[in-house]
Amino acid sequence: MNKRGTGVAFIAIAALLFSAKYISAAIFGSGVLSWNEELFNAMLTNVGIPLNVGSIIALIIGIAYLAWGEYEEFKSKSNN
Repeated sequence: MNKRGTGVAFIAIAALLFSAKYISAAIFGSGVLSWNEELFNAMLTNVGIPLNVGSIIALIIGIAYLAWGEYEEFKSKSNN
């Protein structure tokens, strides 16, 4: 896999981790009879921040790989 593909894969992982926080909070509160914003925010705090940290790290790595791939492409075209 080239650097661009790896970058896109890391960005997809970041999106998956980011959405997993909200999905897990919704699953956590699936037995609740009435929903409101405060209750959902409380469920989000119970999920924690590791998914946010993981998604930010994966996003930074993905952007770095994309930039690296574009830089190498630009460098190889400028040498020809």
